[in-house]
Amino acid sequence: QVQLVESGGGLVQGGDSLRLSCAASTRTFSSYSLGWFRRAPGKEREFVAAISRPTKLDYVDSVKGRFTVSRDNANNMLYLQMNSLKPEDTAVYYCAAKLFGLPTTLPADYPYWGQGTQVTVSS
Repeated sequence: QVQLVESGGGLVQGGDSLRLSCAASTRTFSSYSLGWFRRAPGKEREFVAAISRPTKLDYVDSVKGRFTVSRDNANNMLYLQMNSLKPEDTAVYYCAAKLFGLPTTLPADYPYWGQGTQVTVSS
């Protein structure tokens, strides 16, 4: 079992940057594949980025070149660096973890979730 806590959200203007963090409480953090998802108002939760062990990265097309996912296994941390933010990036962002297999883009594949952090990008 792993508990996840996101932080770093906020209100920014278009073009600004934010870094989201996700702290995990587990002794086997390096064994988990990790993902970032988001839910915009009135929309379904969607995949944003994922990172596996060892490092294999994946991103949804709309954030490629702007967002970077990374992990610090020594400190049980997951990050999402978001640059050149756009109003359409406005959403609640969640980190998620799965113990077995490579990361996927399906929320249902992840049994562990954080509570989410709000990101609002004004135009």
